[in-house]
Formats: sequence, structure tokens, C-alpha cells
Amino acid sequence: MTADAKQLRQQSYISKLTLTNFRNYAALSLDLAPGAVVLSGDNGAGKTNLLEAISFLTPGRGLRRAPYADVAREGGDGGFALHARIEGPEGQVEIGTGISGGDAAGEGGRKVRINGAPTRSAEDMLEWLRVVWLTPAMDGLFPGPAGDRRRFLDRLVLAIDPGHGQRALDYEKAMRGRNRLLTEGSRDGAWFEAIETQMAETGVAIAAARAELVRLLAAMIDRLPGSGPFPQADISLAGDLESEVAVAPAVDVEERFRRALANGRERDRAAGRTLDGPHRSDLLVRHRPKSMPAELCSTGEQKALLVGIVLSHARLTGEMSGLTPILLLDEIAAHLDAGRRTALFSILEELNCQAFMTGTDAALFSSLAGRAQFLTVDHGSVGLTSSP
Repeated sequence: MTADAKQLRQQSYISKLTLTNFRNYAALSLDLAPGAVVLSGDNGAGKTNLLEAISFLTPGRGLRRAPYADVAREGGDGGFALHARIEGPEGQVEIGTGISGGDAAGEGGRKVRINGAPTRSAEDMLEWLRVVWLTPAMDGLFPGPAGDRRRFLDRLVLAIDPGHGQRALDYEKAMRGRNRLLTEGSRDGAWFEAIETQMAETGVAIAAARAELVRLLAAMIDRLPGSGPFPQADISLAGDLESEVAVAPAVDVEERFRRALANGRERDRAAGRTLDGPHRSDLLVRHRPKSMPAELCSTGEQKALLVGIVLSHARLTGEMSGLTPILLLDEIAAHLDAGRRTALFSILEELNCQAFMTGTDAALFSSLAGRAQFLTVDHGSVGLTSSP
């Protein structure tokens, strides 16, 4: 088997997507092709809604992080459903997910079925496909709050480490329990110790997974052309646990963190929350060619840096998981000049991934004529169109 044939075999893509009562789609069924898929249409027509539906084929609340009640179509029964047929290295698989009308208010109500059978958790979808996205809301990632960068980082980790999502949930649950004890004025040492032990175990595991992702991603970024359209970024982590796991055994870091939590109870009680841990860490990014913090770069430079990171991560995900990720690139062409658009399209072809790209003007994707599937989105309906 040639290298090209092997790469093609490893592609995972959606061949059919069906939506019911999702956002502005009462009912929709789409046959999709591998490779680039261009969605064009007016603002508010439902292009991003389609990307959001695809983002629900991975754990979490999708690219908008919206409450399920907001996702369900207005005027429907309060629920929604989506179904995807996936073609991948292991053959064909059917994935369905959604909520019934009575579950819309409950964040834990989304159900997942694979080949008709209920799954133990949404993480089971990661066995069949990985989904990565880039949206206009992420344009402010670098100058924005650290919490946004942590969520971005953890989403990158999840694509290559399916257990990361559950670790994060377990840590958050334990931390909420500790914070509740703090605000209630509890002095139950045994209960604090049990919670802090769990926080230490899961917190260090989170930090280790982040540190490993950054190490691997940095090496992948080094493979970008030094003077290419998407500049190389220097990435690092700011966080005590992330720094320590790089130089000390995890068991030692866990014990230090557990002691720090125990010793910090009174300080945290005064603050009303836990002040130490991976929930306070940050992702630091610098523009390597200019030796400048990303947040001080121009808007265009920040966008190019972010695209370079996402593309490098897509390549890393393919190499680590054996599954070329599906990319969701919302309004991507409008923010890139012609040279960077051409370079982006070439890289996507090299990655051999299914990439959904949206824009109000299909002409921005004209260089993909004959190499992409062009669809027009019109307020709840989607039609196949000829190349621009």
C-alpha cells in the first residue's frame, strides 16, 4: 500500500447528516462528500447551526457551548436529534445524539447511540471520529480571559486523549464540593481530606495531559514553514502543576498539591473558592518570527497564528489517533487574504480531512472549484450548487 493510499484509508468523514428540530432546521437530510464542503448563504441562514450540529458528534456542548434548551428549534417539542453516518478506517458507523423534550432543561440529558445501541458516555464517539473547530468567537482568544484559553487547550487535549474530558468533569465536581464546604463554614477534616485527595489525583492528571499535548503540539508547529503564511507559534503553560509534572514524578506532585490544598483552606475560605489548581492555569502563545506575545500582535496576525495552531493540531490528531479530524472552519475565508486562503486550502488537501467551511460569498472559495462540495444554505434548507 502506498503512503497516499494509507492516508486515504485513515480518513474519517460524515457521508450523511440528518437533523430534526435543531436550531432553525425542522428536518434536514444531507449527503456529504469527503474533502472540502463549502456552505454559503446570508447571515442568519443557518450555516453556523450546521457546524454546531456536527460539533455535537464529540463530547461537550458543541462549539457555542449553548444550553440544550437553546439548541432545540423554537416551536418544536423542546428536544432535538441528529444522526450521522461516518465512514472511517474501521468501516461505517451510525451515530445518533439528542435530547427528548422533557430533558431540554437538564445539562446531563443528551443521549448518544452508536449503531443503535446506547453508549456509556459521550466519549465513546471519539473512537470513531474527532472534531476540531475554529469560529469567529475565537478571534479574541489571545487577549481574552485565561478561561477561554483553558477551554481551547482542553478541547485540543481531548482530541488525542479521550479520557481527558472525564478527568476534567471529576475535578470540577470535586472542586465544587470543596467550595461548598468552604462557603458553608464546614470544619470536617475527613471530608476535606477525601475531596482534596481526589482533586490532587485528577488535577495532576489534567496537568500532565496538558503538558504532554503542548510538548507534542510544539514539535508539530516546528514543522510549519518558518516564513509561511501561518507563522510558527511558541506555546507554553503557566501553572504550578503543569510546571512540576515536567520535572517530578506525578505521585510527588499529587502529594504536594494535596498538602497545598489542606494548608490553604483558611485562605480559600476567606476567598469563597479554591485558589490553587489546574483551573487557574493558562496557555501562553508567542509569535515566533516577531518574538512578540500573541495578544500584542495585530488582529490579522493573531488569526494567522490561531489557524497555524489548529492546522498543526489537526495533523497531530491524525498521527496520534489514526483518525484525521473533521474540521469546522466558520467564516474562515473572510478573514484571510487571497494568499493565505490558497495556502489554507492546500494544507487541508494535504491533511486529507473533511473540512466544513462557511461564508456569505461562495466566490471566496472559487479556487476550490471542482475540488469541493458546494452547498447553499437558505433559512432551514440546504441545496447542492455548482462551483462559483
